[in-house]
Amino acid sequence: MNRKRLIILACGIVIAVILLLLATTKCSSTDKESAPTTLAQGIDTVPMLIMQVQKCSKLYTAEYRVHKIITHDDALRLKGQLMSKAFDLKVPLADRKIAIPMDAKIKAYIDFSDFSEKNIERDGDKITIILPDPQIVMTSSKIDQKNVKQYVGLTRAHFSDEELSNYQKQGREAIINSIPEMGITETAQANAAKVLVPMMKQLGYKEQNITIAFRQEYGQNNIRDFIIKGTD
Repeated sequence: MNRKRLIILACGIVIAVILLLLATTKCSSTDKESAPTTLAQGIDTVPMLIMQVQKCSKLYTAEYRVHKIITHDDALRLKGQLMSKAFDLKVPLADRKIAIPMDAKIKAYIDFSDFSEKNIERDGDKITIILPDPQIVMTSSKIDQKNVKQYVGLTRAHFSDEELSNYQKQGREAIINSIPEMGITETAQANAAKVLVPMMKQLGYKEQNITIAFRQEYGQNNIRDFIIKGTD
């Protein structure tokens, strides 16, 4: 009787061990199926990355609002020579002065329509996105007519519409010439990263392995080449 119990007990132990092994094998198989995509498959993500980036088309990455006051001082002077002596006299009541407030909006964008594998550099599990050169445009400019201040002497004519138009043009040129000093390319690069890094993380890249950069460090002369004259 004791021998029969021992046989039944041994069979039960064997069955329990087999069930445990089956459960462990099934769990291991499930873990493999649910494992996330790794960078071993990163090569396959490049075409998908290119497609996603190209969808951005024009990515506006920076916007600056600039307020500038254009000033002009126009004094009438009398110059000549009398008895072999030169003279230069300011004509009384013949001054003209004007201050024109101008507001302008400047935007920087990156055109990804031609983005390709040439813009991607990979080194193991590290990836660098080389951004296309930024484009900068003054999208609008407007004179604050209510706050234009001018003084015209009694002997002088008021500023003509043509003169005012020329001063506005000079103001626009002055704002455009100041763009390289605004740090707009650094802002464009930082804001482009805010868009691209989350996109790349979804494709399996780790944030610490992602670099967003322009093809070079831009000086003032380079930045002037990226400025689009006119408005959108």
